[in-house]
Amino acid sequence: MKKLFLFIAIQFTINLAFSQDMLTKNAPEELAQEQLEEYNARDIDAFLAPYAEDVELYTFPNELNTKGKSEMRKQYEQMFANTPDLHCELVNRIVNGNTVIDHERITGFSKGKAFEAVAIYKIGEGKIKKVYFIKK
Repeated sequence: MKKLFLFIAIQFTINLAFSQDMLTKNAPEELAQEQLEEYNARDIDAFLAPYAEDVELYTFPNELNTKGKSEMRKQYEQMFANTPDLHCELVNRIVNGNTVIDHERITGFSKGKAFEAVAIYKIGEGKIKKVYFIKK
């Protein structure tokens, strides 16, 4: 009986640990961080991995610029190829449920001048579904 109880206790502990891992996997903040790191590495496949196939990119508040990962790939592949010094610095991050708001400083475009932007990531089904950009 003790062996059965011990076995059940071990199984419960393993299941609980696995459940906690599944809850944090693809958490909104992790997805935002992953895409930021791969953006800076200019690794297009890894950069796109956190995004949903039907992702939508907007200029805030509601101007749709890009729909779908394949369109996003075309835009970012070209940008990564044309801007070897591209870098995005995270200035501040706010996480609220399935929404991540990043204040970013981007360099590497026009002669070393930095510009700032806000990216609002909406997460659904473990992927980034919508992004709203606000440029200063």
